[in-house]
Amino acid sequence: MVSERKLYDAVSQGDVTALLELLNNDPYLVDGISFPCSRNLLHIAAMHGQTSLVDALLNLNPRLAWRLDSQKSSPLHIAAAEGHVEICQKLLPVGAPETCFWRDSHDMNPLHVAAMKGRVEVLEYFLQVSPFPAMERLRTGGTVLHLCVKHGQLAALKILVERLGDFVNATDENGETILHLAVRCDQLETTKYLVENKKIEKRIRNSMGKTALAILDESPPGTTRSFLEHRKILLTMRRSSLISLILPSKLTKMTMVVAVLIATVAFQTTVNPPGGVWQDNTSAHKAGDAIIAYSNPKDFKSLILTNTLAFFSSMITIFLIVSGWTTLHSFFSVIAWYSALMSLAAITLSYDVSKKLITSNGKTLDLSSWSFFLRILCLMLLTFIVAGCFFNVLEWYLYWKRKPRQQELLTTGPVLSRFFYRIFLRLDAWCVYVRS
Repeated sequence: MVSERKLYDAVSQGDVTALLELLNNDPYLVDGISFPCSRNLLHIAAMHGQTSLVDALLNLNPRLAWRLDSQKSSPLHIAAAEGHVEICQKLLPVGAPETCFWRDSHDMNPLHVAAMKGRVEVLEYFLQVSPFPAMERLRTGGTVLHLCVKHGQLAALKILVERLGDFVNATDENGETILHLAVRCDQLETTKYLVENKKIEKRIRNSMGKTALAILDESPPGTTRSFLEHRKILLTMRRSSLISLILPSKLTKMTMVVAVLIATVAFQTTVNPPGGVWQDNTSAHKAGDAIIAYSNPKDFKSLILTNTLAFFSSMITIFLIVSGWTTLHSFFSVIAWYSALMSLAAITLSYDVSKKLITSNGKTLDLSSWSFFLRILCLMLLTFIVAGCFFNVLEWYLYWKRKPRQQELLTTGPVLSRFFYRIFLRLDAWCVYVRS
């Protein structure tokens, strides 16, 4: 008992001389002594961050790095939990890389433990050695990312999100991502970070078919400010998801193909118009001139106008995609998308003009003025504005019909939404009156 106490004091205080003196008197103590929780000398040295003692013990008996305590924790688990990165750097080469995968009684490997405790330096070291232990799932189906969110370790979560690629969208046994869990745990800063991060898929539904916003709506009443701030963040996510529906995720692939095809058709129609070109020079025309430019000049002007519009709008789309500007800001994506729509409309009108030119009784529209295209563009813009307002009001109404936190919504939040909520309240009251 005296030797055990002296050994513990020597290891915890980093007294290498005293430790070696005790071990010289009884070499069996290196491997045979056991402290509470079945921990050996290396466990104790790792727990107290005694790097010099760890070196001495590993030189005396490297097998100590493989020993587990009563909680199935290796010395590497202990060092990771305490955040002693230098000790982890000494233990890992001795214990071999597979010790990073060893599970304790809580089904966590050393990297899980470091993430749960927020040991950022240890976590970065483990990820430099190998990212695969971080992708090991817990028995419950959760991941190291879920552990970070559950224990409020935002700094550790940021490191893992940057390093683990698509694994950041992994789900647990309930089909919930870390965004679902952040909302459940009322982690406002974590929710804000996840919504702003482009790697995180925001529209994933859990096994019950619920999004993060639906989980917030069903959460028990808490502080009004926390609920409203969470909802504001998630509604921003909703608006961005609606934009992503309007602007396809494969904009740089499918839109490029369509734009190149339209530009090619417009170019070919311009250099080879319907009816062909004159092959000889006369006093009335020159070789290479379009025949329909003399026989039907008004429709030829409309054809050139529509083809030019289709060609240049397609070129704008191609330029924005090739230059990569569409990935820098959503504004350029909107420009590219509207240019693609304009090229589709123009090439369709060009087909209508060409049909009249090659048929005896074809009818077409008068496209000789730019005001026609301005009216089309204004109509498209007005359609999207009206549709956007309609769907926004519809979203508010459906949210109101679920009746989550009505009093909070009537007294707080944006002025415009409160205005509509009061209208919905009166509408509900009127419907009840009519039914009665």
